[in-house]
Amino acid sequence: MKKVRLTTIMIMAFLSLSAMSCKDTKKENTHDDSSHSEMNHDKMNTSNNMMDSDTQNSGAQKVLTDYMALKDALVNDDNAKAKELGNALAQSLKSFDASSFSSKEKSELEDIVEDAIEHAEHISESDIKHQREHFKVLSKDVTDMVVITGTQVKLYEQFCPMYDGGTAWLSTKEEVRNPYYGSQMLKCGKVQREIN
Repeated sequence: MKKVRLTTIMIMAFLSLSAMSCKDTKKENTHDDSSHSEMNHDKMNTSNNMMDSDTQNSGAQKVLTDYMALKDALVNDDNAKAKELGNALAQSLKSFDASSFSSKEKSELEDIVEDAIEHAEHISESDIKHQREHFKVLSKDVTDMVVITGTQVKLYEQFCPMYDGGTAWLSTKEEVRNPYYGSQMLKCGKVQREIN
């Protein structure tokens, strides 16, 4: 039950990340971000597909739950926990079954999942700085995945204008907790959009 709830939270966070833009006027540096709204919009138009199968939802929810746990480890500057959770996320992604989706969606999901696995595996082997670099791309992958699979929980796509030219992530909570800076700049960022 805990994994399903966490997955739901992760999906919500991922979708929110894609839709929201952030400008933190209290920070020294500002950067532009390119969001994942395009894919999220497409997913919203095909949200009926996610109703076709509980299997679709459970696999996507597991990925989202593991993503959210990984995000929280990075927020807490916990390199060891992030390594463990990167591995768990890689396993969830490997177990994800896209067979119940349309041919086009299945192909897109397979590409997204393949890339996401690579980044999750790198996170499981890296120092925290490198983990955060991979988490940026992983967040885009998870957001793109949610566009196709949908989400059962509300997600907040959040955006930090300062990290690497502007970077987004997903959260199940509206309150910003930055996984790219952790305690260094915990509240840097803002909600770009909500994903339902």
